[in-house]
Amino acid sequence: MPALNSDREKFAALDAQVLDISTDSIYSHKAWQKYEIGNVQLPMCSDFYPHGEVTKAFDVMRMGPPLAGISERAAFIVDKGGKIVFAKVYPLDQAPKSEELLEALGKVRS
Repeated sequence: MPALNSDREKFAALDAQVLDISTDSIYSHKAWQKYEIGNVQLPMCSDFYPHGEVTKAFDVMRMGPPLAGISERAAFIVDKGGKIVFAKVYPLDQAPKSEELLEALGKVRS
């Protein structure tokens, strides 16, 4: 998240908005920023209630171990028509790389 936050101007230059969404509560997002990652300027959305509705709709709800009921770590690029043009699920210990997403955005815009 901090790397994506740092590159938010690069995303904006490609007419893209980065946002975070997880099944964590708003309070959890605030604590994560305060105690772990620092403040970010990206929107952090909570899919807490009804639990995981967006996460389920994008088919990234983790149903098994080690942490059932959380969102998989994933990145999606949705075009202006609402079509998903890029989707990738990452291991929980890996964050999406800005470079990969910027490259995918460049291809969408071509």
